[in-house]
Amino acid sequence: MSDSNQAQMSPARLRAIDAFIRQRYVEPGKIPGAHLQVWRRGELAHSSISGLMDIERRKALREDAIYRIYSMTKPITGVALMMLAEQGLVDLEDDVATYIPAWKDLAVFGGGVVGAFKTKPAERPMKIVDLATHTAGLTYGWQNRSNVDAAYRALAAEPRTTEGGLESFVSRLATVPLEFSPGTAYHYSVSIDVLGYIVQKVSGMRFGEFLRTRIFEPLRMNDTSFNCPPEKLDRLTSCYVAQPDGSLGLDDDAARSAFAPPTKMESGGGGLLSTMHDYMRFCRMLLNGGELDGVRLLSPKTVTLFSTNLLPDGRDAAEMAYYPTVGEESLRGCGYSVCCATTIDLGRRRMPASLGDFFWSGAAMTSFWIDPKEDLTVVFMTQVRNAPNHNKIQRELRQLVYGAFTD
Repeated sequence: MSDSNQAQMSPARLRAIDAFIRQRYVEPGKIPGAHLQVWRRGELAHSSISGLMDIERRKALREDAIYRIYSMTKPITGVALMMLAEQGLVDLEDDVATYIPAWKDLAVFGGGVVGAFKTKPAERPMKIVDLATHTAGLTYGWQNRSNVDAAYRALAAEPRTTEGGLESFVSRLATVPLEFSPGTAYHYSVSIDVLGYIVQKVSGMRFGEFLRTRIFEPLRMNDTSFNCPPEKLDRLTSCYVAQPDGSLGLDDDAARSAFAPPTKMESGGGGLLSTMHDYMRFCRMLLNGGELDGVRLLSPKTVTLFSTNLLPDGRDAAEMAYYPTVGEESLRGCGYSVCCATTIDLGRRRMPASLGDFFWSGAAMTSFWIDPKEDLTVVFMTQVRNAPNHNKIQRELRQLVYGAFTD
């Protein structure tokens, strides 16, 4: 970290964040450990590590620990998509059926059960922008909300585990009706995984190879990939799951991790592993208008789309929610841009933020946000799924980080 304090942040208040996380979350056993970095105005203003990366083996969390970032994969897929858009190879307004012809006649659920669905025509064709904003009418099988997501489970159409990879994944979904007509509702879904397939098809490269050669290697994100090779397994964190009694149960043991062997499907919606170093470099690239250390991935004008609400009529994601849930309520005052959320209404947000900041989190409680107006990006890493305080700690981190500003 620099001692220049050009970041204009209080060192004492930044240190207080560490004490807060340690006393509120790490010491009571709500999370195994925590890794936080704050970058502002061209310097690393704060970096801290506490706790463990493996409770069973009492391994201290290390600087180069490898985390399952789950849905923080989504903005990386968004960058890949927009890189192809800058080449004129794909457009947000294109019909999805242009790239997946089998989806041309996808209809909307109208009743019935798996194997005996009743359907009705969609009001309009699905577009690439619908995939990027979760307004395509798709769902996740794990949502357990409808007969449509039951069909996903019946077909084993699940990210990372679908036999046959991305091609098989989109083929299976061609047999399932949409939850709703594209553009009429917001519903968190596999849509970003479908974008990964489109990146693969348009680029002519396997999706993972595109990410490696076009994003990770240029940005020196050397530890970001869809699986953890044997030589790096000692750096892989174990992942935990919150239990009803408040304790942590083992979810994915680092020594026998499901992320160690090559993945069956390269999930653009939630399949990547990464480190604090790597993901901060990705965020800094976006904060810097698409360029980092002389490597430009996107133009500044394209990066502004990540701060732009692309939902129909500029609507709020929480208001557009197909199913009102606690997760979607956390998007009150937010729109959706290119594979991540963006703040559009400070009053409805009810926490420190800036119009046009953009952010997302991962299922294991990882999170990031980028605030172009304040020249700020923050990345937080831990590894706990189904945490009841998943959204709360994100709000608390915003309060604490913005509370450390001195200008």
